[in-house]
Amino acid sequence: MINVKDQVYSALVEADVFESVSDLYPVGSGAFPCAQITEEANQVYTKTDNEEKYSYLRYRIDIWATGSTSALALAVDTALAALGLTRTECADVPDPAIQRHKQMRYEGIIDVTTQEMYWTGNQ
Repeated sequence: MINVKDQVYSALVEADVFESVSDLYPVGSGAFPCAQITEEANQVYTKTDNEEKYSYLRYRIDIWATGSTSALALAVDTALAALGLTRTECADVPDPAIQRHKQMRYEGIIDVTTQEMYWTGNQ
């Protein structure tokens, strides 16, 4: 298992389209647009000689905005594709508040030794 959550966080901050990026659910009036990062999977994908060789990663990115989320979603795609993660899902989520809410999932396989990201194409 290898931790790339900090890299995902940095990529979203550097995209410079969100007022806040966090692993916490946005509470209260907060500043919009904002993004929430959730690591849904970080597990052994392949072992060689009883040592982990590859890890499978899946991240969920939730974005909230008072207007359209389309441009924000494209910025997230660009930022995470640069890390080697591939978007596998994207959906608008009904939200009883005034904000718009979009949920996206990204997956990848990372070589634990070289820290290179690969996408296997499995969906």
